[in-house]
Amino acid sequence: MIAAATLSLSHFHERAGFGLDREMAEEKEFETFIRNYQNMVFSVSARIVGNLTDAEDITQEVFIKAYERFPQLRNSNTIGGWLRTVATNLSINHLNRYRARWRFFSEEPVEIATEIERENGQQEMLELAIRKLPDAQRVSLVLFHFQDMSYEEIAAKLGVTLAKVKSDIHRGRETLKKLITK
Repeated sequence: MIAAATLSLSHFHERAGFGLDREMAEEKEFETFIRNYQNMVFSVSARIVGNLTDAEDITQEVFIKAYERFPQLRNSNTIGGWLRTVATNLSINHLNRYRARWRFFSEEPVEIATEIERENGQQEMLELAIRKLPDAQRVSLVLFHFQDMSYEEIAAKLGVTLAKVKSDIHRGRETLKKLITK
């Protein structure tokens, strides 16, 4: 105990200096990693959950998982796909967790014509309209069009029938047309 207490801090820093430098370099690398991928992860989550606040929380969860696996991910060629998959899964889990709540809100009438008129550009109109879709339609539509998943993959991921996925995508497209052309 006494020998340990007499060890000066300078010896500690000399021994650990390389470790601290490496940790600082890894922190900066992870910050750069977040900056490079945060918009993609956020947009995946926002499109699926339709709520920007929830999407922010999910984005944070994705990057916490990425931080835990960063040594394996940093040199991976499939990191974007991994992040998209994690964001998709966490978003779907979030919706499943709060299914009763979002079913209640998705049954409310959708009025967005005045909001769309205030938006500039077609991309913003589309994003706003997607967020206003009923959840079942929005999730299926986003997974199909933005995540390039097949009907079968969507049905398996959501635990629903193939017919429900096709119906939700069809209804989602029809609802989008109505929302955008109001």
